[in-house]
Amino acid sequence: QLQFVESGGGLVQPGGSLRLSCAASGFTLDYYAIAWFRQAPGQEHEGVSCISRRDGTTYYADSVKGRFTISRDNAKNMVYLQMNSLKPEDTAVYYCAADFRCELIPMKMRYYWGQGTQVTVSS
Repeated sequence: QLQFVESGGGLVQPGGSLRLSCAASGFTLDYYAIAWFRQAPGQEHEGVSCISRRDGTTYYADSVKGRFTISRDNAKNMVYLQMNSLKPEDTAVYYCAADFRCELIPMKMRYYWGQGTQVTVSS
């Protein structure tokens, strides 16, 4: 099955850190821009970050800029999201998705959405 498999979520205290991983299953990442999205309970999907396919240009939502870092390792077919200084409002299910250009709009990242990984920030 062609999809991403997200992992690395969990429960963390405010101010803590987590590193999310996104593994490509059944396809190669080389041809795609990869984005992270999140969905909090009762909310729409929100674009968090994206990394381009060619030169690795990165994009971030204002809400996470300076705290989150996206990276990719094409040799391992993996994408990562390092999340620092976590806040309760970062609590959500986090997903990966792919397309040929970076967009932080969910409907524009059309491919390989996974099942997500839960991140809960609470004391």
